Amino acid sequence: METADYKKYLAKAKKVHYNNSATELIQLASELNEGILTVDGSFSVNTGKHTGRSPKDKHIIADADTEDNVWWGNNARIKRDNFDLLESDMLSHMQGKELFIQDLHAGTDPSEKIKVRVITEFAWQALFIQHLLILPKNIEQENFIEDLLIIDLPSFKTDPDRYGVRTDTTIACDFTNNKILIAGTYYAGEIKKAVFTYFNYTLPPKGILPMHCSANSDLAGKNTAIFFGLSGTGKTTLSADPDRILVGDDEHGWSSKGIFNFEDGSYAKAINLSREAEPEIYNAVRRSTTVLENVVVDPDSGELDFNDGSLTENTRAAFPMSFAGENISKDGMAGIPTNIVMLTCDAFGVMPPISRLDSNQAVYHFLSGYTAKVAGTERGVIDPSATFSTCFAAPFLPRHPIVYGRLLREYMERYNVRTWLINTGWSGGPAGIGQRMPIQLTRKLLKAVLNDDLSNTEMRQDKYFKLMVPLTINGDSSYLSPIDTWSNKDDFDRQARKLVEMFVENFKRFQNEVDNDIINAGPSN
Repeated sequence: METADYKKYLAKAKKVHYNNSATELIQLASELNEGILTVDGSFSVNTGKHTGRSPKDKHIIADADTEDNVWWGNNARIKRDNFDLLESDMLSHMQGKELFIQDLHAGTDPSEKIKVRVITEFAWQALFIQHLLILPKNIEQENFIEDLLIIDLPSFKTDPDRYGVRTDTTIACDFTNNKILIAGTYYAGEIKKAVFTYFNYTLPPKGILPMHCSANSDLAGKNTAIFFGLSGTGKTTLSADPDRILVGDDEHGWSSKGIFNFEDGSYAKAINLSREAEPEIYNAVRRSTTVLENVVVDPDSGELDFNDGSLTENTRAAFPMSFAGENISKDGMAGIPTNIVMLTCDAFGVMPPISRLDSNQAVYHFLSGYTAKVAGTERGVIDPSATFSTCFAAPFLPRHPIVYGRLLREYMERYNVRTWLINTGWSGGPAGIGQRMPIQLTRKLLKAVLNDDLSNTEMRQDKYFKLMVPLTINGDSSYLSPIDTWSNKDDFDRQARKLVEMFVENFKRFQNEVDNDIINAGPSN
């Protein structure tokens, strides 16, 4: 089937809105009753049954370019003919509709910047992606020729029998022709992650490591730190530090020049958000034109209720980086990282709050990507549960994890980067019994890392995970010995050994891809 020209179908739309400003888009979204305008001027929408990503519904065309390069164990195939049919039907579906187009950039490094055109059905989704990607100058939007086209039509349901897909929700990727189709989901996070998935495919052959991480630097733009971790582990919270420059909160590339942000916005979790714990994010979320997903709004007063998780625990806020405070990187770039911080949310309650990793351990834990899935981040996840998401980014990896693991190790060893594992999960028992690590403690530990206060600190090797754990930090030993926080030491031992077994079993899938030094760096009973 010949690929359809989407521009012909735009002419048949009821109306096409090109590159509206944020003010115009929020006015249009309000006039079209797409959501609720809050008392602060932010805009809250209900995304229906999809309140998180649908990673199992992502499909990639298998062709000569992708067949040997895609990690098919993590990605579903779609035939070229089926993709073309889906594209044709989606373009026909656009006829007679009001459409919104945003021409944007992704990648702050000028040499790696791409042009992205996003076509959506809703003004709020156009505003969402405008906030998160990089808004070009007006002159740069003239005669715009995209490097990547994303068409997102939530009202289009995909027929599995017709298109060879899994459900009525589909994210279909054509890396050969640089197109991504999104259908059947109102969750706008799919648009953002489509761009990230594209970078995860295109950058590694250039020797650039794409990373699901936040990043900051000191006020001089040096002493860069990157923070790996899944949603809910603290990437956004911990990188938004008033004493440091925020480079970005979610997606970056690492090249021989340093790191660069893929975006110019923040997609922050809003559940239980408070002014006291996260002042920068709290203030940003309440600003005019911020887009809120599934945040409950009082219909009479227009006030936000961040503590109401009745729609989902995965409430979200999308806003420009400039909303997050004054200490924001001007160009979205920084130098080679000095510290790597891997964040885990340990639902078993047995991992130390902070550990130091050597290079072999760092690769082991990067490939393992242990954490707990936080309720609501993906459909069907209600309670925290232990999981392994390789490279802290499994849903977005079109290539095999070892590709990213090798790049990480290469850069770590070339620049002698210090690596740490910080547990923001539970202490004193597993989830449901123990208590979540205090955010004040985590900030204190992180400050010690970034200030290089732990270089000469006496450490012990953890019995179960082999990691090096400080005995005290500035004279404080609180929480540093996890077993001491449990009332029943035998229960702790059983839980720790159970988690170790899970690590070992999970890593078997990589044992033929890595050397024995990395395998032996992992936990063992």
